[in-house]
Amino acid sequence: MLAEWLAALPFMNDARAELVISAFWPMVQAGFLVSVPLAVAAFVFGIAIAVCVALLRVMPVAGWWHRAALLLVQFYISVIRGTPLLVQLCIVFYGLPAVGIYLDPIPTAIIGFSLNVGAYASETVRAAILSVPKGQWEAGFAVGMTYMQAFRRIIMPQAFRVAVPPLSNTFISLFKDTSLAAVVTVTELFRVAQQVANRAYDFLPVFIEAALVYWAFCWVLFALQARIEKRLDRYVAK
Repeated sequence: MLAEWLAALPFMNDARAELVISAFWPMVQAGFLVSVPLAVAAFVFGIAIAVCVALLRVMPVAGWWHRAALLLVQFYISVIRGTPLLVQLCIVFYGLPAVGIYLDPIPTAIIGFSLNVGAYASETVRAAILSVPKGQWEAGFAVGMTYMQAFRRIIMPQAFRVAVPPLSNTFISLFKDTSLAAVVTVTELFRVAQQVANRAYDFLPVFIEAALVYWAFCWVLFALQARIEKRLDRYVAK
């Protein structure tokens, strides 16, 4: 029944219908087992980098080491934001072996995506921290808190709510960007689609199906994002 319905669609025939049906489960499986875990791992490491970078940029300058660290951080952000993610992945996977550093595909993808997310998300985290009124910092200092205590107990909870919507969008974008990991031979969702299409030498239906599978995953992420934002809105005075 499904094969007949697919074969009746424009640009489809019986062979393409069978190809699409046979490719569906391997792509979904790769999405759950590789693409999603890859995105989660890269996002966690990327957010850790982003928080460290953002804190370094908003903290009062304390000595030459802080100034040197700021210059290094600004260089890092400039390089990552000024170069394509695909080029960054290729440098890590194909370029580093030239200097004796060899990495497997999955670690390469995690490192590349984490560094990319860290640079972009650091601006989001920094803006969220700066959105908290300065009086909140002063209140923490007034009761004897250190800088990090005030940040952890007062500033971070308020900044977190501000940062959630843009960081959620960053994660959704990162999930779609995992398709670039196919270039470094990670067998994720799009890599599986490429393999199926290459065997059949028929790319249009398989790539359209891959796009629909990505769209379905993103719809779930959209729903989770809306649920999280709705939950956080309960703590906002109306």
